Amino acid sequence: MESVDGNGSSEVENDAEMKLLRDRFRLSAISITESQAKQNGMAVSKVVVTCIADLAFKYTERVAKDLHLFAQHANRKSVNMEDAILCAHRNEHLSGLLRTFSNDLKAKDPQSERKRKKEAKKNDKGTA
Repeated sequence: MESVDGNGSSEVENDAEMKLLRDRFRLSAISITESQAKQNGMAVSKVVVTCIADLAFKYTERVAKDLHLFAQHANRKSVNMEDAILCAHRNEHLSGLLRTFSNDLKAKDPQSERKRKKEAKKNDKGTA
């Protein structure tokens, strides 16, 4: 049974796209796992490699859902860097890397930061 959403695309098409993305993700994860094992002189069984790929995909799905919920909670339609940092709060190393990356981006493009501050001030004046 095929149902159509508001954009005219069907659930079947979405399901096929999701399977394709999942398969590509798994292939990439398997390739990375095998490469790292070879680099470290380790032998990893195919079952373990497949398990790692599945776990990585499930983790990525969970992160994507969390990011969507954080943006939705802030009444935004798009995810920003703060959402990603907040999502990584349980992993101190990842959170630190994301904060460093965010700060590096801000340092490279100070103009965009000024634009955001200027727009925020306009919005604050408009609501006052």
